[in-house]
Amino acid sequence: MQDDRLREEALDYHRLPTPGKLSTKPSKPHSTAHELSLAYSPGVAYPCLEISEDEELAFSYTSKGNLVGVISNGTAVLGLGDIGAIAGKPVMEGKGLLFKSFADIDVFDIEVDRTSVDEFVEAVKA
Repeated sequence: MQDDRLREEALDYHRLPTPGKLSTKPSKPHSTAHELSLAYSPGVAYPCLEISEDEELAFSYTSKGNLVGVISNGTAVLGLGDIGAIAGKPVMEGKGLLFKSFADIDVFDIEVDRTSVDEFVEAVKA
């Protein structure tokens, strides 16, 4: 059956060799103690202090300008309807893959387990 083959192929695609479709990779060198001290403590304090003086500098010193959240509670998932937040995660990862592949925009998918609009909005705002 075609559906059985597609099902197995799709499950393997999502599971192998590493589960999921997205990963986070550093954009800066980080193999030496000096590079790590620039990335984190003590060097990270300098961009933090600059940003505290001018928040627009976050676009110069962080990934803020190229990072979005794809947020869902799983109540209206692509042709599947209300399947729940975590069950919708593969679709959210797929959206992230499209953002990265076609627009080079980095994505974090965020699943919020709240079904009322007010609770969902409050969770996202937090």
